[in-house]
Amino acid sequence: MKVLLPLFAVIALVVLAVVGVKGAHLNGLFGIVIPYAAFVIFLGGMIARVTGWARSPVPFKIPSTCGQQKSLPWIKADNLESPHNTAGVIGRMALEVLFFRSLFRNTQADYRGGDQKLTYGSEKFLWAAGLAFHWTFLYIFLRHLRFFLEPIPFFVPFLEGLDGLLQIGVPRLFMTDLVILAAVTFLVVRRLMLPQVRYISLPADYFPLFLILGIAISGILMRYFIKVDLVGVKALTMSLVTLSPRVPEGPIGSVFYVHLFLISVLFAYFPFSKLVHMGGVFLSPTRNQANNSREVRHVNPWNYPVKHFTYEEYEDEFREVMIGAGLPVDKQADTPAETAE
Repeated sequence: MKVLLPLFAVIALVVLAVVGVKGAHLNGLFGIVIPYAAFVIFLGGMIARVTGWARSPVPFKIPSTCGQQKSLPWIKADNLESPHNTAGVIGRMALEVLFFRSLFRNTQADYRGGDQKLTYGSEKFLWAAGLAFHWTFLYIFLRHLRFFLEPIPFFVPFLEGLDGLLQIGVPRLFMTDLVILAAVTFLVVRRLMLPQVRYISLPADYFPLFLILGIAISGILMRYFIKVDLVGVKALTMSLVTLSPRVPEGPIGSVFYVHLFLISVLFAYFPFSKLVHMGGVFLSPTRNQANNSREVRHVNPWNYPVKHFTYEEYEDEFREVMIGAGLPVDKQADTPAETAE
């Protein structure tokens, strides 16, 4: 059920869009109302999540490191693996966000050999698939800017030419279409095939994968197999961007509304899912803190103001008791004669 429930949910979304457009002719609902509502939910949800994280106090200095911390001058420090200043934090964060550096060091434990000895080995397939998925997703997003901007940005034709460099088929085959399809398929198959990963996986882990897979498949169908009215698509998307929504009079194609509806669901679901790590990685104290606890004292923002009670004040209050108990004091109690003077 952990797999079938999200799969059937995505199939139901596809059927709902097809029936709503072809059967009930609710083009305005699926082309205007739902995309706007999804964008509002996405924007509001992301603002709420990010501001909530930003307002959360960080009581401890907890950067995760795997390098030598800066200490004595003659000990070489690793400012990327254990950053002690802002430049090191920015460098490590950039490598993490752009190249998934921590995932690159991912290892896998397995029993191998006749004696079933526990061995640890490098596991680069997850890193490669994750990197390919995220970069191709960004690449495809930038390519789609031709539908939302007029004039078309100068870099979009360059990206399209580079993507279709192999010159296969008419229209040209975009390599990113194959890469994102293969990457998402690998991530799904990995969750299904590895017992350890399958055991800890939840429906919330499978649903976004199936949803993104549906978006990719519907997009590929539109480009290579089921033709849609691109002029109508451009007119609809530009009307949405310019806040003057209008559904074109001619039929665009139900597969386009399926594609748009799945994207809208992904946008609305994004802030409330694990996908929100896109913004959370920048606010993670294990990543955005410098490992300089030997140089700078980290003050817990949860600490409330405390009235300090110095030793001199303590001794003034309990001096006679301390003397009576035989405890040493810095200042002897005043005698009655000294008090009279």
